[in-house]
Amino acid sequence: MRSSIHFSSFHLPIQMTQVPSKLNESFYLRHALAVAPELIGKYIVHNNGNHTKSYRITEVEAYNGEEDLACHASKGRTPRTEIMYHDGGHLYTYLIYGMYWMLNIVTGPANRPEAVLIRGIEGFNGPGKLTRELGIDGSYYGEHLCRSKRIWIAAEYTASAYHTTPRIGIEYAGEPWISKPWRFVLKK
Repeated sequence: MRSSIHFSSFHLPIQMTQVPSKLNESFYLRHALAVAPELIGKYIVHNNGNHTKSYRITEVEAYNGEEDLACHASKGRTPRTEIMYHDGGHLYTYLIYGMYWMLNIVTGPANRPEAVLIRGIEGFNGPGKLTRELGIDGSYYGEHLCRSKRIWIAAEYTASAYHTTPRIGIEYAGEPWISKPWRFVLKK
């Protein structure tokens, strides 16, 4: 059976057994500030059942646990943030403005609620645009990237050069959180 993987700007037909392998769990069991920059340049792979597409990650933001006032976990453990208290590699998805799903990767060990927001993939800048392209919705909440058959991060690709900036849209958190350079963007 033949399938194809689409790499942002070119099409590569491959055998289904050649679908990129997944990053292992140890990658996600590290601090969000270690995982976030290493996601830049890697590929997020999505299989919708009919075809598999791969997109280069171009922008992410790190959220550093309960002490980080920009992190959802700063309010403590709630039904919404429960998955953030699980071990790294799980997906934390949530709806904003009643219309945009956000895609976050939980990082670190259990009971240390950290996550990395995927803000951009090649061709789709903005977290709402990329989740629409990937078909991400609430059904992805809690899915594990190492066990999922429909979404994972490819292990074969290495990180690229990036620059850092403050995170976007977190004015509510106040200083020093709004000035932390925890947004990582692929250099062009």
